[in-house]
Amino acid sequence: MTRPFSRPRARFGRSALALASGLALVAGTGFAANAAPTFDTSNNNSSKKLRAAVTVDKVVGHLTALDAIAEANGNTRASGTEGYADSVDYIVAKLRAAGYSPTVQPFLFPYFAELSPAVLERTEPLGTTYGADDVATMTFSGAGDVLGAIEAVDTNGTASATGTSGCEASDFAGFTPGSIALVQRGSCTFAVKATHAAAAGAAAVVVFNTGVGANTGAVAGTLGEPGIVDIPVVGASFAAGVDLIGEDVAGRVAADTVSENRETYNVVAETSTGNPDNVVMVGAHLDSVLAGPGINDNGTGSAGILAVAEGMSKVKTANKVRFAWWGAEEEGLLGSEFYVADLAEKGGLDAVGLYLNFDMIGSPNFGRFVYDGDNSAFPVGPDAAAGPEGSGQIEQDFHDYFASQGLASGETAFSGRSDYGPFIAQGIPAGGLFTGAEGIKTAEQATLFGGVAGAPYDACYHAACDDTNNLSLEALDQMSDAVAHLTVTYAESTFGVNGAGAPVKGKGKKDRFEGNPLGGGTESGGGLHPEHDHEAADR
Repeated sequence: MTRPFSRPRARFGRSALALASGLALVAGTGFAANAAPTFDTSNNNSSKKLRAAVTVDKVVGHLTALDAIAEANGNTRASGTEGYADSVDYIVAKLRAAGYSPTVQPFLFPYFAELSPAVLERTEPLGTTYGADDVATMTFSGAGDVLGAIEAVDTNGTASATGTSGCEASDFAGFTPGSIALVQRGSCTFAVKATHAAAAGAAAVVVFNTGVGANTGAVAGTLGEPGIVDIPVVGASFAAGVDLIGEDVAGRVAADTVSENRETYNVVAETSTGNPDNVVMVGAHLDSVLAGPGINDNGTGSAGILAVAEGMSKVKTANKVRFAWWGAEEEGLLGSEFYVADLAEKGGLDAVGLYLNFDMIGSPNFGRFVYDGDNSAFPVGPDAAAGPEGSGQIEQDFHDYFASQGLASGETAFSGRSDYGPFIAQGIPAGGLFTGAEGIKTAEQATLFGGVAGAPYDACYHAACDDTNNLSLEALDQMSDAVAHLTVTYAESTFGVNGAGAPVKGKGKKDRFEGNPLGGGTESGGGLHPEHDHEAADR
């Protein structure tokens, strides 16, 4: 879903020629050599110096390496896979080479993979095989291939949104062990239905839809976590469910899955200097989805902050800067949630002065979106959420920076659906950047940012084609510069955000941006993209 910009602001943009040349480099020549780039290790203690050091070629060098890691590991870097472990090793090696002492933080998370599509067949009477529109594997289903009688449990196939089929153990009184349990979606969780069925001796479970309103297709649900049951559990359409009710019905259910708890990792590294009681945290998730290499989502954020960390390796910071690469974000922000909970338990959370998040900063049909920290662009609706005090200032600082470069910027909802969520839940000021996912670019956004109206910001979002051809070098260059600017700015002072330390004296906006035009202070427009939505599936 998209919303129009609510407050048009400075409308400056790079030329169409610049955009075209950037895209031509991606599509035509591909990415340059796989050889490691040569990094500037000077004391990049100003925005101008650090932005000069964080070149787009350096960021692309990291992305090329991450893409090669995915290619060597089944085209994925998802948490719990060798592709992710190799990605962690790469980040750690680069940080050590730059002089950091990174920490690898392990944690367990629920891993699930569907190795082949679910199978649902009626074998008696009159054999029928149901297609992809009629059957889906439940997340965290056990694996197995079962043939047997199908027994309907407390349902006659009437459309109902409030039925209790399978919700009570007593529903399975008289159930024949070894049969396939057929239950209808309703008022209790899929896990409850599956648990009762397994306890009654069911060899597999089919949960069919309610048949009410739009709830007619195959149920795509979750059991919540691994180990709920070890038998196949699939969702079915309302029509398929009704078709399986009757005397002497038999069928086949198969699910080909891996469902278990696995270890994965966060990577954390910090500057050796700076106030340890006012830590500036800069983070991005390192994992991809299982379906692809995750180069835009979120190799771009990971590579961008790695290049900034390398560029800052010799900076004597006033505030300690802590960089973080999160694991299992795609499973529900699990890495950042684990880190925040662990830090809180150890009494270190109060030392975090602010958090900056960078999740997708190179989308091919990009927008320059800043998290709406003050909730001015989205005051009502499901995405309405004001950040902790200071978040609005982070938002404005990003807008001011883009304005200083002659670039328009917009806003995206600050709804907690990326790794800043656990931080703002603890009252820590936060902000960040985003260039768009599967949402559709509006005509007004195309006017402001270039690109194609009516098309997704990233047509390869969460797909196998999210590789090094799925980038805008123009966006990556502009956004990584903004990452560098705000990181080194807050390394010097966070006074405007959280009142810590002292304001920087003797430096006006022109000095802060070191000769770039326009200064700050103009406003930018609001706009929405549908962020990663990691909320649990409905029941």
